Amino acid sequence: MKAMVIPRPGIMEIRDVPTPKPGPYQALVKTEVMALCNATDRKLVEGHFPGMEQYPLVLGHENAGIVVEAGEKVTQFKPGDRVIGGMVFGFEGTDLASGWGGFSEYVLVNDHDAMVRDGVADADHGWFECYEIQRKVPEGVEPDAAALLCTWREVYGGIGDFGIQPGNKILIYGAGPVGLSFVKFTKLMGVKWVGLVDPLANKRALALKMGADAVFAPEEVNFSTGSFDVIVDAVGNEKIVNAAIPMIKLGGTIGVYGVISQPTLMIEKGKGPYNFNLVIHQWPTRWRERMAMEPLCKWIKDGRLSADEFVTHRFKLSELDKALAAVKAGEALKVMMRF
Repeated sequence: MKAMVIPRPGIMEIRDVPTPKPGPYQALVKTEVMALCNATDRKLVEGHFPGMEQYPLVLGHENAGIVVEAGEKVTQFKPGDRVIGGMVFGFEGTDLASGWGGFSEYVLVNDHDAMVRDGVADADHGWFECYEIQRKVPEGVEPDAAALLCTWREVYGGIGDFGIQPGNKILIYGAGPVGLSFVKFTKLMGVKWVGLVDPLANKRALALKMGADAVFAPEEVNFSTGSFDVIVDAVGNEKIVNAAIPMIKLGGTIGVYGVISQPTLMIEKGKGPYNFNLVIHQWPTRWRERMAMEPLCKWIKDGRLSADEFVTHRFKLSELDKALAAVKAGEALKVMMRF
């Protein structure tokens, strides 16, 4: 099968790699569409995603596809089902590492519930925590929306981790897919006031379309002390965290969703209230991510959430360099790719 391989940082190529074989708790999935993760995939291509230093690797973790074969102990998936979160962790007979391996013609999903049922949901039996969120997509959710659920579920889970409530006043830094998802979802939840900060005028305009109450360029941010219940850093930047500290209320929360590359974070805590929460969300809280599936799919089916609001560009997977260039230039919000 074909797959997107990063032989070393900065180099991208399509290679023939072994097609994975499903085990008893696995289903083989033919990929329909892949979504580019603007942050994680870009950092893996560039060679500076924390903890992922082994190259060559097979890229990708946001995808949707159709089950073509299921192992004998699988009960959650059957041929013909659309599923999300397929990955390939091992490429037998090669030197390829897994950058989650989702940009492959075929991937595997794992039946977490069956493994729990049979008492084998542990590392000794090859279980990984991400199996919990490899799920069937309800009928009526089309491929683009299904692939976007990989991002949307984690953002929805982040809302829970940050303790955002309908009565809050919140400020979001960054109008990429994550920041705009925070805007969209918090307004759908009924959050009282949502502001967004981004340097690009076109991204600020998108935030207003998503329901933001106000948008600001970074130099326009001038709020008084203790203005916000929650401030979300959807970029992953120490400067944003420190800019947020004076604006957070006593007992409020600064939630860092973006991955901060440097290992040490310097906090100017004296500029804020005596008590505030700093939540670093660098990895999904899986039970929240799993539970997000139902409310998000309801919004999709009710016509309140659409992939068309987020997808701005489409490329062949072989054009990954063009897709990354469009993201880097600020032209693309969410990129969909196909073989």
